[in-house]
Amino acid sequence: MTTVIICSGGPKSDIPSLEKYFMRDKVYFIGADKGSIYLLEQGIQPNEIVGDFDSLTNEQWLNVSSKVKKITKVQAEKDETDTDLALEKALEYHPTEIILTGVTGGRLDHFEAAIRSVYRLQSKNLHIEIKILNVSNEIRFLFPGKHILTKSDQYRYLSFFAYEQDVKDVCLSGVKYETTNQVIELGSSRFTSNELNCEFGYISFSSGICLMIRSSD
Repeated sequence: MTTVIICSGGPKSDIPSLEKYFMRDKVYFIGADKGSIYLLEQGIQPNEIVGDFDSLTNEQWLNVSSKVKKITKVQAEKDETDTDLALEKALEYHPTEIILTGVTGGRLDHFEAAIRSVYRLQSKNLHIEIKILNVSNEIRFLFPGKHILTKSDQYRYLSFFAYEQDVKDVCLSGVKYETTNQVIELGSSRFTSNELNCEFGYISFSSGICLMIRSSD
């Protein structure tokens, strides 16, 4: 399993500790703009960094550029966000998992852009598990099929939302509120705040796109 962790420049307080990923055999870290500083502050040496770095002071830029060997610096006026560029870089590692943090909190337009970027990338790479993480939440897009849900002390609550279209023939098992052949309608909040009641559960559906959010209190 190859994991790529991208840290973007969102509020530092929203970025979880990444210490538990240190011991994995194949894990790579990419800093997007100020996210490169946040990685260094957690004692992580980024494999590479990317962005226009316009949010860094001269002192911060000198610090990070002296410690990271692989740097892609682009002009501030560009079509892609720094997070977009980092996601494209992540694919070069042929990952089975991409974890993106530092994109929630702060500016809502940046968060919305990150959600859309992850959706676009996930829809083209169904073999990769792509997650957005912060200190209290995990966000994923699910596509038609059966998906295993593993109990987590960190993310107790499960919520499911239709994204762009209704999600049909939804079956939920191993959770507090089970369903069989239901529909998650676009705009509905009916499937908010479920919980696993055993070590493993599952969600399956035949069509649509499901946004799953796992949360803690």
